[in-house]
Amino acid sequence: MNPLLDQLQPYPFEKLKKLFAGVTPSAAYRPISLGIGEPKHPTPAFIQQALADNLGGLANYPATLGSEALRGAIADWLEQRYAIPRPDPATQILPVIGSREALFALAQTVVDASRPGALVMCPNPFYQIYEGAAYLAGAQPYFVNSDPARNFAPDFSQVPDEVWSRVQLLFVCSPGNPTGAVLSLEDWKELFALSDRHGFVIASDECYSEIYFKNDPPLGGMQAAQLLGRSGYPRLISFSSLSKRSNVPGMRSGFVAGDADILKKFLLYRTYHGAAMSPSIQAASAVAWKDEQHVADNIAKYVTKFSQVTPLLQEVLDVALPDAGFYLWAHVGKRLDIDDVEFARRLYAEYNVTVLPGSYLAREAHGVNPGAGRIRMALVAEVEECLEAAQRIVAFVNQLAVR
Repeated sequence: MNPLLDQLQPYPFEKLKKLFAGVTPSAAYRPISLGIGEPKHPTPAFIQQALADNLGGLANYPATLGSEALRGAIADWLEQRYAIPRPDPATQILPVIGSREALFALAQTVVDASRPGALVMCPNPFYQIYEGAAYLAGAQPYFVNSDPARNFAPDFSQVPDEVWSRVQLLFVCSPGNPTGAVLSLEDWKELFALSDRHGFVIASDECYSEIYFKNDPPLGGMQAAQLLGRSGYPRLISFSSLSKRSNVPGMRSGFVAGDADILKKFLLYRTYHGAAMSPSIQAASAVAWKDEQHVADNIAKYVTKFSQVTPLLQEVLDVALPDAGFYLWAHVGKRLDIDDVEFARRLYAEYNVTVLPGSYLAREAHGVNPGAGRIRMALVAEVEECLEAAQRIVAFVNQLAVR
């Protein structure tokens, strides 16, 4: 067996299952889960219809490069969404089977494990795929802790030059999971300068970019590059997905875009990897990328939901409206004599609400686990269910406070 597999840690939801083992939640409440970031809004009917209309594609092997129609639709979307020159669909865009598998696969493409001390840099807390991708590429992860003073964006200025010189791949997540933090243009300027100096690739995970609460949508990596005069997007690969934007997580449909030289190698890897999207999914995806009305409707639902739930939870927890995304990142330890793991276990047992302990989403780095004392709540269900969950959390915290 591959010995690198022994370095992988259990996924957060495996830890949560173990935490809840033997716990019987109160029968007085129906179960509500805020644990998993799986969109629960209905899939738009026109996307379902497009998929049904193109089931004939199941009779064909898909091309790894994807169809011209899909790559063209993605190029059009990137141009319109980020106000950048239309990327070349033939060289700067690749469809992928959801951003998750592509994030993992890119590390296998760009990391040279023969170089001593190879590092893959990740935000902390983080999406666990980043860590697994690093280990199985033969590198070690290096974690940069989120900084509450920077609205939970990682503080890259604290990383020593000796570390930067060993970094081959940097994962950034903007908007962030679980914090919702969005990188600023100044952040991108700093990262691009570091990439130029040290030669590492930036993988920009932007799968939450179409859920936001301010007037202006979140800045994207390619948009930042264009604003800073970096034509061709050197050493930058951006990742996006329809899962959250269009409520189709089961379609496993996304794309990568950016540096054509890297994508050429990535395409070669993927032809052997066997990661080609079904023609039926490609056809439905092209239709989804061309429509913005359903995205606006989706954002409106989240704005309504967060505007009602956040103030309610602020009465008992240290929590604020994020820049973007569909998570609330709340501190429970400041007001209560309880850690995040015990909070999640007792909330489940007493009120049948599932949340994810923040420490499960982070690693101890530089003497601290930046997720400790926090919980992640995924407000993915309809507003009524999220409000009910929030009301139960308020009752639970008030109950803890009087004990």
